[in-house]
Amino acid sequence: MTVSGFTFIRNGIKFDYPFRESILSLLPLVDELIVAVGDSADETRQAVLSLNSPKIRVFDTVWDDGLRQGGAILAQQTNLALDHVNGDWAFYLQGDEVLHEDDTAIIRSSLHLAHPLSSIEGILFDYVHFYGSYDWAGHSRKWYRREIRLIRNNIGIRSWGDAQGFRRDGKKLNVLKSNARVFHYGWVKPPRAQQEKQKSFHRFWHPDEWVRRTVGDQEVYSYADGGRLRPFQGTHPLVMAERIRKRDWVFDYDPKRARSSMKNRLLDSIEDATGHRIGEYKNYNIIR
Repeated sequence: MTVSGFTFIRNGIKFDYPFRESILSLLPLVDELIVAVGDSADETRQAVLSLNSPKIRVFDTVWDDGLRQGGAILAQQTNLALDHVNGDWAFYLQGDEVLHEDDTAIIRSSLHLAHPLSSIEGILFDYVHFYGSYDWAGHSRKWYRREIRLIRNNIGIRSWGDAQGFRRDGKKLNVLKSNARVFHYGWVKPPRAQQEKQKSFHRFWHPDEWVRRTVGDQEVYSYADGGRLRPFQGTHPLVMAERIRKRDWVFDYDPKRARSSMKNRLLDSIEDATGHRIGEYKNYNIIR
């Protein structure tokens, strides 16, 4: 059994993505790692090459900035990278997602369990979404709990929607639930870098006028809309240590001032009591 990794990145340095840490966390688990590097205004490509791994294969892409419907450009770039993989399985991480070394054995065990079972098309991961700080994680309906990050290759699976997940011929994949984690750091940046990312990122979903009206022209991002958070009690992946050490901003969170509708507060309380998330969007079918 062979495993390929694949990802895409553009302007990773400019928008302060932990893409190097993401790649480093994935390398021990794959036989090759395909990186689609978009036409960047910074030294993202050189940064990937500087990791100096024989497993890494870089190819260049040009983003169609006119493709602004529902984040479709992100799925397109994901599929371009997927088309280059050779493994029996394809392991996908986005540029702000990092694996924890403590989960390596779980991931390998899940792969060995899934590989001989042709009914399993993908492997599901739990998510830890950090917001504003490396010390706080999302704990509400605002944050999706699970998504597919390992897929069986060469059976017609494609990136779906805005590249959050995958489908086969438009149908949800049958997956094995691994209990391994993906640490999502896309919402942990200095407020100035986060605001620049928002101005750029929303252009893949909305016209310029919407971005100006909704994101605004302020220079720093206001971390007021993260919903309910909870303190993170665990450890971060070792590859994140230096980035965390260099943190140079302060994030203040007051649970009493967290913005949330009455409906979501009620639904969150039901989830707390029962463990069931009413109306949860699941882009997969758990069969094992």
